[in-house]
Amino acid sequence: MKYALLAVVLLAAFFIWRHKRRQRQRELQQQQAQRQATERERQLGQPVAMTRCRHCGLHLPLAEATQGKLGHYCGPEHRQHAEN
Repeated sequence: MKYALLAVVLLAAFFIWRHKRRQRQRELQQQQAQRQATERERQLGQPVAMTRCRHCGLHLPLAEATQGKLGHYCGPEHRQHAEN
């Protein structure tokens, strides 16, 4: 009878430990997902300087534009076409 009682107590302790461990893992996953969402919002929320292609009128980020003598262009083909 003592061994049966000991087995029940050990099983109960095991299941409680496993439940708490899974709960901690879920909390960590939620925190990580929240951090990632916050980082995405931070990256998406910042305004970017935009410019317009002098040849076709396309709006694009200034960092991606090709600089020419007369202004910004969406690519080297439009710069060559407009400046020649």
